[in-house]
Amino acid sequence: MNEAIGLGVVMRRLRLKTRLFLIGLGCLSLTAVLALHWLLADLPDVNALNQPVALPSVRIVDRYGRVLYDVIDQEYGRHTVLPLADMPLSLRQATIATEDKTFYSNPGVDFMGIARAVWTNTQSGSVVSGGSTITQQVVRNLLLTSEERHEITIRRKLREMALAWQVTRRAEKDDILALYLNQSYYGGMAYGVEAAARTYFGKTAADLTLAESALIAGLPQAPALYNPLVNPDAAKSRQEVVLGLMLAQGYITQVQHDQAAREPLQYAATPYPVLAPHFVMMVQAELDGLLSAEALVASGGVTVRTTLDLDWQNQAQKIVSEQIELLNNPRNGALPHAAHNAALVAMHPQTGEVMALVGNVDYFDEKRQGAINMALMPRQPGSSLKPIVYAAGMTPDRAPTAVSLPFTPATLFYDVRTVFITHEQDPYVPVNFSRTEHGPVLLRAALASSLNIPAVIALDRVGVAAAMRQAALMGIGTLGEPDEYDLSFALGGGPVRLFDLTTAYAAFANGGSRVTPSLILDVTDARGHVLFQPPPTTPTRVLDARVAWLISDMLSDDKARILSFGPDSILNIGRTTAVKTGTTNDFHDNWTVGYTPDVVVGVWVGNADNTPMFNVTGVSGAGPIWHMFMRDVLRGTPDKPFPQPEGLIQVEVCSLSGLRPSADCPFRRYEWFIAGTEPQETDTFYRRVEIDKSSGLLASETTPPDQVVRQLALALPPPLHPWARAEGLLLVNDLLRASGAGSDTATSAVLSPSVSSIHLISPDPQTKYRISTAVPLAAQKLPVEAVAPTHMQAITLWLDDKPLATLTSPPYQVWWTLTPGVHTMWAEGVDEGGTAVQSERIAFAVLPALPLSPGDDTSFTTNSIGWDSK
Repeated sequence: MNEAIGLGVVMRRLRLKTRLFLIGLGCLSLTAVLALHWLLADLPDVNALNQPVALPSVRIVDRYGRVLYDVIDQEYGRHTVLPLADMPLSLRQATIATEDKTFYSNPGVDFMGIARAVWTNTQSGSVVSGGSTITQQVVRNLLLTSEERHEITIRRKLREMALAWQVTRRAEKDDILALYLNQSYYGGMAYGVEAAARTYFGKTAADLTLAESALIAGLPQAPALYNPLVNPDAAKSRQEVVLGLMLAQGYITQVQHDQAAREPLQYAATPYPVLAPHFVMMVQAELDGLLSAEALVASGGVTVRTTLDLDWQNQAQKIVSEQIELLNNPRNGALPHAAHNAALVAMHPQTGEVMALVGNVDYFDEKRQGAINMALMPRQPGSSLKPIVYAAGMTPDRAPTAVSLPFTPATLFYDVRTVFITHEQDPYVPVNFSRTEHGPVLLRAALASSLNIPAVIALDRVGVAAAMRQAALMGIGTLGEPDEYDLSFALGGGPVRLFDLTTAYAAFANGGSRVTPSLILDVTDARGHVLFQPPPTTPTRVLDARVAWLISDMLSDDKARILSFGPDSILNIGRTTAVKTGTTNDFHDNWTVGYTPDVVVGVWVGNADNTPMFNVTGVSGAGPIWHMFMRDVLRGTPDKPFPQPEGLIQVEVCSLSGLRPSADCPFRRYEWFIAGTEPQETDTFYRRVEIDKSSGLLASETTPPDQVVRQLALALPPPLHPWARAEGLLLVNDLLRASGAGSDTATSAVLSPSVSSIHLISPDPQTKYRISTAVPLAAQKLPVEAVAPTHMQAITLWLDDKPLATLTSPPYQVWWTLTPGVHTMWAEGVDEGGTAVQSERIAFAVLPALPLSPGDDTSFTTNSIGWDSK
């Protein structure tokens, strides 16, 4: 009985469990059915892959609606389907190596790749890798809807995997690869590899080299970022990544890899109906980042209204072409100047709107690499960075230092030979473009006449880091880190893009604010709805408005630039215009950037392959382009001075020293200052002395009155004495020495304020000299020279702790025969009060002779000479 009861209980429990199991199984089945329905319902038909891709219609127009380019039309469509056999093997291999290295073996899904992507995304905390195969990308781009394509969900990924598996079962791998290569978007409105090859290299896909194939294969990941016509450096870096993947996967050898990496990429384009092509390419790249291709298709076509003024653009293109033609075919029968490329950027300084942009002379000139947008290529800027260097030193809140207060237009610089020591402890001796020196020069003339020595002195006082920080604030972002540069930065030692330099000068033009350059005014769809419009931007203050005005006032001062450019140069367009030029060593690059309150224009002339031009400066190369364009676009508009901000005052100064004029100062002018920075001291350079006509010396008490002549002499600081003597100027110092007058005589009144410093001006510090076997040793001598104030009783020159010579009158110079070794030299003097004064100690080396070889002649130094343009 008990056994029967127990058996019944067991059976009831078993039936309950069975029911529960069946219910659970039913729920699981229902869940599975629902999941499959959720996952696979309305799954696209894989047969739709054979349908042609829908291409977007994009019309790019200027600011007034005039057509620049229709991206897609029937006659010049940018999409051509190729059979896989017509595509180079290198392109197919580059694509597989980059996008899906297991393409030919996976079932449409790479589970290991997905696992790696999951791990990478987990570690980074965001989606940085998708793990999609080529097949998955094909079904995503060609089968999924635009909305689903951009979902970041598990459902989309699973549906994509299911479709990829189906496609792999039904289609050959080669057919799938052909679909990918024919339908992928490669930027620049180029769909498929054939369109990409023609867009970027002006050739068919079949003719692509390994280097070109690697570049194109790397584009689909980020077409806007890697567009080689807009971002050639980024495209080159991406190409090198692709070549590395091909090498790692055995598609190419190390030799092939190295050859392809070194191969120059000659960007070109097959002519097609387009105006302002370089500008249009920039607009296309920006559009790629604003709207997806699917959004463009869904919109029914869009119109992109740009900032460009087609009239300005046409005039700029004409002027650029004519000037390059003139440089290479001079009318006076002179030798050609070998200048083949040029660029121009015109921008509204208040809004940043680009009004004209010529990226090269001829976009379709493959021989001269015309497709390269030289407005976006980093090049050496020459003297065009000098205004930024001086502006960094003129900031009124800059803390006073032992060497200088904040600069003013009347700050005095010594434009004489000056030696600086680089980070590498080598001497650096800048020289002016004219190879001449001008002695005491005020900042106004130093900047307007583009003198190199004062600019390097200014940078030495300001600091490279501070000057680079100012350049970055104004929009120049290609310079790198300060520790990469020395004082040659003042003369254009870092790479700069014309587009960025023009943007930086806009801050001078608008009163000190950085603007963001803009290319697009709005994007509208076929129904006129605005899809995109740039948000209003608030200019960022990057420079004191008073400093910006002073820089503009100096750069527009035609009299201040006479020293280097003469009167009425090409930089004078007959109205208020600030302008600066620049030329690099060996004539590789030359620039002219100038502006009014309403337009800033930058011009570059050079060669895209970086070969030097022949005797072309910023004045003769870029200057005429700038001059003619500015006159054309400003014709019919009134002259507009730069609006003067509050806080500026005008003070009379002595033209030589920049200080308040004394009664003896014969040359004076009024100068502008930020209130509080005007000079307080009175000029001491000009001194009126009495000269004995019969002797030419200072008159004494015994000189007959009819033999006394009163005239001006200069009481200059000692570093300026050699220059003054070379110019034949009358120095108080020399008069006193020649007359035997000391500080205890009546003539001491003509002395400048007491200065007790001695400067050793030769040899240069840290210089290496080598003895030559081609010249007798006795003839190989080095000048040793010091400069000192008048009241020094005697000067002793020391070499390696031994006196070399003692001199009682200037010039304090002796010649020393070269002796191998490392040497230390200095000068000592005793003033009239008996106080010993010593110069800085400098070290230099004399290297022993090398064996005589053809071309040896005399001893030489390795000190660095830096120069650039006006």
